Amino acid sequence: MFIDEAKICLVAGRGGSGLLSFEHYKYRPKGGPSGGDGGQGGNVYLKASRRVNTLLSFRDQIHFKAEPGQSGGTHRRQGRKGHKLIVPVPVGTLVKDLRSQEVLADLTRSGQMVLLAQGGQGGRGNLRFKSSTRQAPRIHERGAPGEECWVKLELKLLADVGLIGFPNVGKSSLISRISAQRPKIASYPFTTLQPHLGIVAVDEFASFVAVDIPGLIVGAHQGKGLGDRFLKHIERTRLLVHLVDLSNWEGRDPWEDYLAINHELVAFSPVLAAKPQLVVGNKTDLIDEAELEGQRARFAEQGVELLAISAATGRGIEVLKQRCWQQLEQLETSAVPAEAQAQKPLRRIYRPEDPSGFTVLPGEEQGRFVIGGPAVERLGMLYLDEAEAVAYLYEQLERLGVLAELKRLGLQPGDRLRLGGQTLTYPGSLPEGLSGTKASWGAAEA
Repeated sequence: MFIDEAKICLVAGRGGSGLLSFEHYKYRPKGGPSGGDGGQGGNVYLKASRRVNTLLSFRDQIHFKAEPGQSGGTHRRQGRKGHKLIVPVPVGTLVKDLRSQEVLADLTRSGQMVLLAQGGQGGRGNLRFKSSTRQAPRIHERGAPGEECWVKLELKLLADVGLIGFPNVGKSSLISRISAQRPKIASYPFTTLQPHLGIVAVDEFASFVAVDIPGLIVGAHQGKGLGDRFLKHIERTRLLVHLVDLSNWEGRDPWEDYLAINHELVAFSPVLAAKPQLVVGNKTDLIDEAELEGQRARFAEQGVELLAISAATGRGIEVLKQRCWQQLEQLETSAVPAEAQAQKPLRRIYRPEDPSGFTVLPGEEQGRFVIGGPAVERLGMLYLDEAEAVAYLYEQLERLGVLAELKRLGLQPGDRLRLGGQTLTYPGSLPEGLSGTKASWGAAEA
């Protein structure tokens, strides 16, 4: 089965927690803080691979999660980083943000990678909070959660030549004649329901890749006959081979068919319509020479050269292959997006906020406030099960001006503050020093 669209969820690993620990030796029972930092969570990448041909595997699995970082250890040991997760996708996959539809990456080369979800930062151990005034800190942090993103994958096949035309004009027969590809062939329309790639050998050293696009019909650009899904696979081709049926077997008019398909190309994408074309009349084995010359003359009157072939007998096939190769040599190599030139993995573009900024918003209930923003983001990682940690939190909120803003909004003792997934009760005043019970500092809840 050929699947060319998928929606998946990527979750990076959570950072490891920092450790609260002190050194204890036989001759040094109070050796000071020694808790190490947690390791960073694993990143999630998408990687273009020629070993994957479709997005079929994402039909059954849509959630992908990287490994979390390990917690910090004693004796100042840092936790191990979480292993990165690399999800293989076919070459030619376009990656979009599911909500905004913003293009995040265009994976056009084998081995190209893009970082889509970054692992959470590891929490700091109590060693990192030691200072001249805080010799034995009982403060440490939990790891930050990893990024989560939903993305849409769209596969657009990479080929030099795209074979287009109405159903049953002989595209599948042609690709089976010029390459080793063997699609299903029958005498009824829409036999081919998925694109087929084939390598076409011109001579011992020259070859190109052709793709057989399933039959297009009138209204394809609006999705009729799944035409819009088929048309997007032509977007990356450099040359179009436009097949028309000369046999009049179904009462079709080759010239009218030619105009109808080109109308669909224009309606779908002006860029697609501007691609160079070789117009090829197939099934010459079913008509006589006089009729063939008449069709050639009709196309020539409109300034269009008509090449004559028979995919069934092989007539004109070598000439067609040579003409395709000559056209491809004259065309510039398809422009590779700038992202594909990078040697390092691509990264999502982030628009940084003011690092000193914060927000204070009233909650849904009276006496509740929600605190956020880059300036206080790290404070939300604190373990608040120690009185000293809660004191440190309020000190930092006061230093940053958050408490002043809260008081301006009417903060009262006993009000609830939500910060980084934790809720605590504002005590009303900050006792000097670190004396006092945990309750006097305001209970923290997850």
